[in-house]
Amino acid sequence: MRQPRTATRLPALHARRALAVGPVLLLAAGPVVVAPAPTPQESATTAATTPPPGSGDRGRQLYLEHCASCHGEQGQGSQRGPSLVGVGPASTDFQLSTGRMPVSQEVPQARRGAPVFSADDIAALVGQVASFGGGGPQVPRVTPGNVVSGREVFAANCAPCHGATGAGAVLTSGWIAPPLYDATATQVAEAVRVGPGLMPVFPGQVLSDAQVNDLTGYVERLRGERLDRGGNRLGRLGPLAEGLVAWLAVLGLLVAAARWLGRRAGE
Repeated sequence: MRQPRTATRLPALHARRALAVGPVLLLAAGPVVVAPAPTPQESATTAATTPPPGSGDRGRQLYLEHCASCHGEQGQGSQRGPSLVGVGPASTDFQLSTGRMPVSQEVPQARRGAPVFSADDIAALVGQVASFGGGGPQVPRVTPGNVVSGREVFAANCAPCHGATGAGAVLTSGWIAPPLYDATATQVAEAVRVGPGLMPVFPGQVLSDAQVNDLTGYVERLRGERLDRGGNRLGRLGPLAEGLVAWLAVLGLLVAAARWLGRRAGE
């Protein structure tokens, strides 16, 4: 969980500037599009928006046990972890719901994993971190968007780092733009508004709530299709890598054939 930073232009979703929270990839000063109830698959994440009654003590207990050693008892930060004051519920929920936090040791970039906490415990921790003050983006509730428009938003802001199919890519200094296939629509919207890793923040002035809805809809389509780049998969590297493998195989066969013919000629 890290302090968000605001982008002033429309860079690639995971490129250049680090952000503090999420999978696709921006950070606004308010919630994304608040609409009716979330979809079923998003219910666990959206539950973090409103901590259950009596969760304050539970949230403080969990925070002291799992977070305070790095982030300080009041979220003020330390040499082992950044301040959490002002990161906002969306950032906290993203880091916890994607299993990026807590970590057992300091790492340059936390990777996605299974959540350590239940939905109720995540909601309690979100409330505890919010009690440190400072505002920050709320957990968004996303509504269905226009996939065609979402494709344009994705191509302009996300594909340069995450790839045209959302399969992810290696960046600089050991950082990666992670694949987007496991991200829920809420997590994508959270990432857009808070910007995790090297991803820049995209506030509402850069991408509107409607555009974020369109984007999450397109990412959901990618997740369903998991498009290949052509040819056999070979780790999804595409035709260029497959062609290189084919040429190496052919050269190996030619060398083997030449050696065999040489032995036959010497007999």
